[in-house]
Amino acid sequence: MGNRLSKIYTRTGDDGSTGLGDGSRVGKDAARVAAYGTVDEANSCIGLVLAAPLPEDVRDLLTAIQHQLFDLGGELCIPGHAAILDEDVERLERHLDRYNEALPPLKDFILPGGGEAAARCHLARTVVRRAERETVALARVEAVRPQALRYLNRLSDLLFVLARVLARADGHGEVLWRHERRKG
Repeated sequence: MGNRLSKIYTRTGDDGSTGLGDGSRVGKDAARVAAYGTVDEANSCIGLVLAAPLPEDVRDLLTAIQHQLFDLGGELCIPGHAAILDEDVERLERHLDRYNEALPPLKDFILPGGGEAAARCHLARTVVRRAERETVALARVEAVRPQALRYLNRLSDLLFVLARVLARADGHGEVLWRHERRKG
């Protein structure tokens, strides 16, 4: 399994730098650190979704996604490393299509809400979107595999659809944006 941490603090980051997976050191504010750090944050948000009552199929899917996000964080932490494959993106697309198929077409924007699990899923979606933006920023200055970007893009879409599914499953329903609320 590689090296195990026997001591959590090393003091090597006290100067504002951190070690990448290839052993090189960069500033903690480097684009690469921002990208994999936000992927880690997204993973934590999915953990928060998993702490709510969920249908078992959604729980299984989100648990598998957590493992893939850990892989993606490793890919972003190790320049040149490949962990997310085309088939991972395609798998997300299949889940996206399957869950979206049963939902009514959208006619209005949806506000983040719809019950605890749905609201947590919306939060995870927004953090995944930020991870995508951070990874795009990284790709502007360093090599990033397209699979990483596609994975994050599909994952945020899937989390949106899952939030809709969870809002309905929880009995709260979706919270629609009332754009005409200021008229009259």
